[in-house]
Amino acid sequence: MIPGKHYRIILSIAMEQEAAPIVNHLGLEQDPDFFPPAAPFTSHRGVYGEDESCQITVVTSGKDTVYGTGVDNVGTVPAGLSTFLALERMKEEGGEDGADGVILINAGTCGGFGAAGASIGDVYITTDSLSHDRRIPLGPFEEYGIGKLASTETGGLLEHLEGSKSGVCTSGNSLDHHDMDMKIMLENGAHIKDMEASAIAWSCALHDVPHFGVKVVTDIVDGDKATAEEFMENLQKAADSLQGALPKVLDYVCGL
Repeated sequence: MIPGKHYRIILSIAMEQEAAPIVNHLGLEQDPDFFPPAAPFTSHRGVYGEDESCQITVVTSGKDTVYGTGVDNVGTVPAGLSTFLALERMKEEGGEDGADGVILINAGTCGGFGAAGASIGDVYITTDSLSHDRRIPLGPFEEYGIGKLASTETGGLLEHLEGSKSGVCTSGNSLDHHDMDMKIMLENGAHIKDMEASAIAWSCALHDVPHFGVKVVTDIVDGDKATAEEFMENLQKAADSLQGALPKVLDYVCGL
């Protein structure tokens, strides 16, 4: 990825609490017509940079209306669908250029592996994404289930984002994990764990759109503390950390 002007950037963020700080910081406005009416997803849009050369669209997975819980639509299904629909919309807006100039940044929180050097509050740039809970031991279906996809090369972003780290992000639809999950995660060199990255990468691959993740660690996957407790304890801190990191990421991507 070469930093430059006139990118159309999608920031895909699962939870509204994670997205609110950057939406407010950038002064983005909600676009109620971005997604089809039946979709529960949200979109906030605006421009970035002194010359307003980069277009920014923040999409979230919205709130659950199907099961009546009202909680955030976390997990791979909402993430994959919201990404697909967002990219289709960007392609339509691009006219003859289609999705040219579109880049997707999957921003949010994650668990980190202490054995791989992760600590609470660390900011990670993804190098790859995969799934650890799609176990299909039927020849080539096994590779399909893991679904490992490389993130876009980010050049000097690590150096630009001082103190950040890079690594493999593994995704699953459960906040916790069991022994087989851990086996697959370790076999594939996971550094961080989330619930969306692999599905977002899949939708980007279908559209041939470059993508990478910016993730902040809220909990230690291989630590002693209960995941749910540690996640809730550090969620707001991580959201604030993400808000601090994302403008620097945008500066780099937009060549500012």
